Amino acid sequence: MEESPQCRAIRIDSKQNLERKLKLPSLKFGSLKSRLPIIQGGMGVGISLSGLASAVAREGGIGVISAAFPGIQEPDARTDSDTANIRVLKEEIRKAKKLTNGILGVNIMVALTNYGDMVRTSIEEGVDLIFAGAGLPLDLPGYLTAGDKTKLVPIVSSARAAKLICKKWLSRYDYLPDGFIVEGPKAGGHLGFKKEQLNDPDFSLEKLTKGVIDIIREFETSAQKTIPVIPAGGIYDGDDIHKFLELGAAGVQLGTRFVATHECDADNAFKQVYVDSRDEDIVIIQSPVGMPGRAIRNPFLDAVNNGTKTPFKCPFHCIKTCDSKKSPYCIAIALANARKGKFKYGFAFAGENAYRIKEIISVKKLMDSLQSEYSLAAA
Repeated sequence: MEESPQCRAIRIDSKQNLERKLKLPSLKFGSLKSRLPIIQGGMGVGISLSGLASAVAREGGIGVISAAFPGIQEPDARTDSDTANIRVLKEEIRKAKKLTNGILGVNIMVALTNYGDMVRTSIEEGVDLIFAGAGLPLDLPGYLTAGDKTKLVPIVSSARAAKLICKKWLSRYDYLPDGFIVEGPKAGGHLGFKKEQLNDPDFSLEKLTKGVIDIIREFETSAQKTIPVIPAGGIYDGDDIHKFLELGAAGVQLGTRFVATHECDADNAFKQVYVDSRDEDIVIIQSPVGMPGRAIRNPFLDAVNNGTKTPFKCPFHCIKTCDSKKSPYCIAIALANARKGKFKYGFAFAGENAYRIKEIISVKKLMDSLQSEYSLAAA
């Protein structure tokens, strides 16, 4: 029996709807549009620079350069760290732009003593986005001048923080955030939670994300502006991506998964530590900057826990909250050593699911697998 035009139209429409359902949506920050709703988290010291960021951007995601002491390997790092950091951040942004026409951002910790310099440099270099966390970036819009197109995305760990930022930015600058990253307690690196909150269901990423989505609705309605909410911390595969998009998130941020890629800017020995890690190796430490952090256990951290490390003279003063007189080690130097594969003198931060990584692959293969996994979860 010949198919009628009406039936054919219905069949084609149903097929197109199914294809749309199985395909990852785009991610928008105002007029800025990413083909895929995947943001690569900024990782310091020197883990995500131009190599990784540009590779992610080429594959349709948002690549992010970390502004956490990018100039630590420079000859003048100890004598003039501000100049070294500004110079290298500029170089990395320019390198990334030469390698891709995709979307690039910079992750900047508010706790950095050179926070303002990093923000100004990023805006002057024309990055698409600034992601600002490790403190509340209450003054961030104040760095923008007429004609600047950089989008501003705070990183928060609660709906309360998101609401406070919205209110402060509106009252001081008549500006609302262009989006929010909601970082949960399963993330790697420094965590915006107390130790007892890390495994508390009330602080799950799902609950935190829903809370931020709900709290910003009033601001979106009054300003007639869409503010995408992007969860981060412990997101591992396409199934996780599907779960959070169904929850109402506009996209997701992944950091740990991108470490074990060929394009990651760290030494292969650093990446291999992720591949070799076991579940029991992922531990919570107390960082010299006064916050808990998640890392991969190794002899360096064991020595710290045993009290065999001795105080040092701080060469950088890079984090506002760091008590260098009481700290058993310099976290900037420890992370820089680890990045080079020198784990006798350092350690690697990592997310809770780092032990699930079994091989080092290309960014393209990772992005393709995330999309395939998402399609299976959405089917």
